Amino acid sequence: MSRPGKARRAGALGIPTILAAGSPCLAEETKKIRDNSFLPEEAYNQEEGVIQHIQALQYMKDKSWSYTFTEEWPIPREAHQLSVTVPISRLQSDGTETGLGDILLNYRRQLILKDPIALAPRLSLILPTGNDEKGLGDGAFGIQANIPLSVETGDRWVTHWNVGMTYIPNAKGPGGIRGDTTAFHYGASLIYLLSENFNLLVEATGSAYETIQEDGFVKRENSFFINPGLRFAVNFARFGISPS
Repeated sequence: MSRPGKARRAGALGIPTILAAGSPCLAEETKKIRDNSFLPEEAYNQEEGVIQHIQALQYMKDKSWSYTFTEEWPIPREAHQLSVTVPISRLQSDGTETGLGDILLNYRRQLILKDPIALAPRLSLILPTGNDEKGLGDGAFGIQANIPLSVETGDRWVTHWNVGMTYIPNAKGPGGIRGDTTAFHYGASLIYLLSENFNLLVEATGSAYETIQEDGFVKRENSFFINPGLRFAVNFARFGISPS
């Protein structure tokens, strides 16, 4: 999902959890992992009757970290999806601060879902729930848009592509100074399905973002990093266990 939020980190660990709230045969119908990236956003909405819980933890060398919890719901079918993203961060750069960040309310529309291509643009409302004086938020409402594209290349390979932007009008900077900020983000991942439920991956994400300085000027910065990883899932239906 780039996942909802700003990409300013140097590493990532994702822990996905899926809860099937409808028919017990849903787990059997899904024969392979579809949400198989950590940082880029896949272009697959949740199936009818399925709620997904996504947790991600990013830990940096300066001992700061960022945790996000996202919950996704189909409304009521796969064509439309609502989700909420709740971030919690620990900052070390200007002293130790830990707390809630700016929450995102997300809507995604499944425009294309036909093998081998999936396309599901997302629009998010950013709520100023983080404490901007502690650097945990921007102190203003904002919007974020992302266009995720997923392409399957054969039975074993999948790629995910992202491009998007964040715009926060009247964002709050040091000393209460306000100004408009814009960020652009992009990402891609390459997935190899070693088996249906065990994937190897490498992904790259980057962003160009703005921050308000103490003198009122807007500073433009860039970030880019590569993240290798693996992903696995447990199909409880194979053991005769229904998650519904």
